[in-house]
Amino acid sequence: MEINKYHNKRLLVVGGTGFIGQHVVKKALQIGFNVTVLSKNNPRNLQIDKVKFINTDIGHKENLKDSLGNKVFDYVINLGGYIDHAHYSSGGKEVFDAHFNGVRNLVDCIDKQKIKGFIQIGSSDEYGNNLAPQSENQKESPNSPYSCAKVSSTYFLQMLYRTENFPVVILRPFNVYGPGQNDQRFIPQIIKGCLNDQMFPTSIGNQLRDFCFIDDFVLAVFSAINNKNALGEIINIGTGNPISVKHVIKTVKDIVGSGQPEFGSVPYRKGENMELYAEISKSKRILQWTPKVTLDKGIKITIKYFRNEVM
Repeated sequence: MEINKYHNKRLLVVGGTGFIGQHVVKKALQIGFNVTVLSKNNPRNLQIDKVKFINTDIGHKENLKDSLGNKVFDYVINLGGYIDHAHYSSGGKEVFDAHFNGVRNLVDCIDKQKIKGFIQIGSSDEYGNNLAPQSENQKESPNSPYSCAKVSSTYFLQMLYRTENFPVVILRPFNVYGPGQNDQRFIPQIIKGCLNDQMFPTSIGNQLRDFCFIDDFVLAVFSAINNKNALGEIINIGTGNPISVKHVIKTVKDIVGSGQPEFGSVPYRKGENMELYAEISKSKRILQWTPKVTLDKGIKITIKYFRNEVM
């Protein structure tokens, strides 16, 4: 990636204090962007001396409008929102509103005439129970307010692309992991359990998943940000390699040398898709992107991070 290409280009990273967001911000600074982070959470571990920070919630339109003021951006990366699979009647309505209204508010409050690229981070959950490998050509089948909001945002933004030439690219990540991830997520939970040599409950582990290392995902984001061939497209970002949950747990246990997973002590989630992994020919063709980090290498890097944190 050429640094001069992005020197002083103005980038807004929505959700830049989160796991993926912090890695995106770090890379953006390395390649010359003038970075503004927008988040309702306080910044942690960000090079705040090099980053402008806006503390607001994209779910509140008037506050967002006031916070953005007359600021102009060349590019926007939207990582806003949070993963929550609550049913509609038990908190899911708020989840839907936070994601879909957040996207609409962003579009309404930024200067669309100046935007050269808008990267929307979707979710593999948009595919629901579709057959694997999940392809961008499949009709989405959301099975939660969270995934429904992601699909709704996808369709809304693609409509804007078709009718108003809004320069959007939708990326659908599959199980991104790596250093700095919330320790309530799957791989960090397993790593911490093994590092502490604990007994920990888990399902039988026959689910097939697609685990994408954070550095690979960030490279995909910046391969899409100024890519005219990607405009209006939905693009899967994963490895394309199905790996069982049990294999991941055993890999972590073998590398750490301790840990006592209790396979089968947790039932599968109701309606859980047992095979969720990406078809990635489109990312290879349009973005010229392929994942580089193997699961073993990625897990070793992540274990090292959490080992240092624990110690």
